[in-house]
Amino acid sequence: MPKFLIEVPHSEDLYECAVAVKVFLESGSHFLVNADWGCGDGVHKSWMIIDAEDRGQARGVVPPAFRDNAIVTQLNHFEMNEINEIMREHHKG
Repeated sequence: MPKFLIEVPHSEDLYECAVAVKVFLESGSHFLVNADWGCGDGVHKSWMIIDAEDRGQARGVVPPAFRDNAIVTQLNHFEMNEINEIMREHHKG
């Protein structure tokens, strides 16, 4: 199953920041309750890594109020043989 990183920005305003965290915590969703937050370091975003069927299903995990601004990135791993093949095929020089 594909894996996705979901990044959800929110307001830097302290009250609005607290509201965003509260919405996630009150959702009851395992993913949202366990989101990681950058607020303590001045980066007002949350991050989650989830397995989902597709990008739309991954985005659907995000509460509606934050969904439009969420950035959903499909993640992948590389094996050395894959990278060597890419480099061989696209060598410049």
